Amino acid sequence: MFSKEESARLRKEFWTSFGKSFPRKWLLYNTKIKGFSFKFQADRKTAFVCLDFEHPEEIANELLYDQLLSLRSILESEFLPEVIFDDNYQLDSGKYIRRIYVLHEKKFSIHNKDTWRDCYEFYVETMTQFELFYYEYEDFIKQAI
Repeated sequence: MFSKEESARLRKEFWTSFGKSFPRKWLLYNTKIKGFSFKFQADRKTAFVCLDFEHPEEIANELLYDQLLSLRSILESEFLPEVIFDDNYQLDSGKYIRRIYVLHEKKFSIHNKDTWRDCYEFYVETMTQFELFYYEYEDFIKQAI
């Protein structure tokens, strides 16, 4: 087991190393839609790339999620075949949100540096596809709200 401090140091090193290995400006929170953001996630056992719906107005989350659902077949067939839609995803904080994500299928732990490279490559490939999809359908998605 790792101490809290060692775990925090490894997490920081993981993200710093990713940024240095793949220096690029990602879309992430810059979608220009409130509460609609792309994220990289990693913990002791899993890694994934996600699109979170956390608008303060629940109706906006519902409308945006429904708009993405209408594009699901395109997202799956042309960009990310392994994408998962979850309209009731529970965050570590206990809060429930809508989330669309792709899980890194290979063995991974943020505490195991030997697994980092595969994860970084997964992040780059998956987020690139998510961004291409978003840019292609941005106007249509924004029509929801």
